[in-house]
Amino acid sequence: MVERIRSTAPPDAILVASTAILVAIGLIMVFSASSVLAVALHHDSLYYLKRQLIWLAIGAIIAFLVARLDYQQLRRLAPWALGLSIILLILVLVPHVGLASGGARRWLGAGAFSFEPSEFAKLALILYLASALAGKGERVRSFVEGVVPPAIVSAFLAVLVVKEPDMGTASLLAFTAGAMLFAAGARILHLVAIALVTAPWIVFLIAHDAYKRARILAFLDPWKDPQDKGFHIVQSLLALGSGGAFGVGLGFSRQKFFWLPEAHTDFIASIIGEELGFIGMLAVVVLFVVFAYRAVRIALGAPDRFGFFLVIGCLAMIVIQALVNIGVVTSAWPVTGVPLPFISFGGSSLVVCMAAVALVINVGRFRRNPSAE
Repeated sequence: MVERIRSTAPPDAILVASTAILVAIGLIMVFSASSVLAVALHHDSLYYLKRQLIWLAIGAIIAFLVARLDYQQLRRLAPWALGLSIILLILVLVPHVGLASGGARRWLGAGAFSFEPSEFAKLALILYLASALAGKGERVRSFVEGVVPPAIVSAFLAVLVVKEPDMGTASLLAFTAGAMLFAAGARILHLVAIALVTAPWIVFLIAHDAYKRARILAFLDPWKDPQDKGFHIVQSLLALGSGGAFGVGLGFSRQKFFWLPEAHTDFIASIIGEELGFIGMLAVVVLFVVFAYRAVRIALGAPDRFGFFLVIGCLAMIVIQALVNIGVVTSAWPVTGVPLPFISFGGSSLVVCMAAVALVINVGRFRRNPSAE
């Protein structure tokens, strides 16, 4: 058995720096993108920024605590975290318990102190899969023993999230699970088989839901109905096109004046592209690439399989979510309610992403003891 010792080296400075810069960009852009709406609705241009700062403080405290513990202790908590996540996702669907807004029931809590259990479900699924895959070894190459059990659990969580409805987060759960199974060595044929079995159900859901069907049609041709079904995408593309190479200038967006819906949340990348231009968007993408590179290095140096899968899961959750969000605002992906990690306004997403980074940092602070090998 390999003995693990806590490294005396500090946390990965580049990973921490890239995350901190993304959070800083987020604070600046949340204020810029939300100030007009905040004045109109709350008579306070700092309204959304103040709330984001509160959630940032909560996230920082949680991240500090997570980074200090022995991540192996979380393996024992994985089943409990998964069970709690399922209970919370069920409670969201209960009338007068789950909070409804915009035709969806996704929140628990009250007012500004509400949170999305689906965000917590991402971390719970990562913990469960990391623990399960760490114990499977070569059995992960078996379809029945290796792939089916994790796929069933992932699908169950995704179905609960779809009921809210939230197809975007449900797809992220599926993509994250797929990435972890792939990293574990599952056969590509088995993963393709799971995807083929799932595809008809996704098609059925889209075909029998007018709202989801309209989003797919708008993705295929947003200019066919630019005032209705394609409005989000068209306004996002106009924002990006207006920004050009260097942008119109920080704070000088025109689309945030009630043209672009969800400018400070799901479509904040459009405002970045408008105000800071292609260069600004490229900088954000580069920061995510740097984050991914450093996280992969930490995963490859993890002292055990549980730590490896924990880092891969957190990495996949953040990077895939960023790719989907950027894909949406550039019309490369159908419109889904997926925030840009670290940058979009939203307390649940920010706290969960910071906790995920803390887990990556935590694993990176352990190493093998060469004398014990």
